[in-house]
Amino acid sequence: MATMKVHGSVISTATQRVVACLNEKDLDYEFVPVDMGSGEHKKDHFLCLNPFGQVPAFEDGDLKLFESRAITQFVAHVYTGKGTQLIFENPKKMATMAVWMEVEAHQFDPLASKLGWELVYKPMFGMTTDAAVVEENEAKLTKVLDIYEARLAQSKYMGGDAFTLADLHHLPTVQLLMGTQCKKLFDARPCVSAWCADILARPSWAKVLAMKS
Repeated sequence: MATMKVHGSVISTATQRVVACLNEKDLDYEFVPVDMGSGEHKKDHFLCLNPFGQVPAFEDGDLKLFESRAITQFVAHVYTGKGTQLIFENPKKMATMAVWMEVEAHQFDPLASKLGWELVYKPMFGMTTDAAVVEENEAKLTKVLDIYEARLAQSKYMGGDAFTLADLHHLPTVQLLMGTQCKKLFDARPCVSAWCADILARPSWAKVLAMKS
């Protein structure tokens, strides 16, 4: 029986990030669905795992974690002998990778998440997309992707010469935006477009998408 448990929702990008990491590491885990529609994530039994009432929550034996990027870093550092090496041993390479992990979290994800909310989730929930918010965040994302294009012209992956957490952390939101009008922003930049095609084709990610179907 798997000692690791992921409590989450298959449509949650943060949950998908953790599951993709576990798949890359070829680790056994139990997926525990959280019924967000009924507000299960705000009930006491879940708040014991994540006091902020957000998915995912993670258990490995007696260790309990929340925040998807903290979970992926724990998994990558503790289970180095399994699956894909998602981090670097070299301190300088690791520091560069850490920079681009921060870029994803603070520069890319806030914009991608706002656009995903407006263009994917609002229509799903029968709400009206705010065109002004979309326009504003597309303009900001364009500037970020220009920086990504320059980075990926010099480096095959965001964090360096190998696929790492710096790339993996992008997967859920890149996938989300590829199904929207924002796809054109990625397609217009050859290095970004090639990088997206590369990371989205990983078997670990195909397994995540299969959970949603």
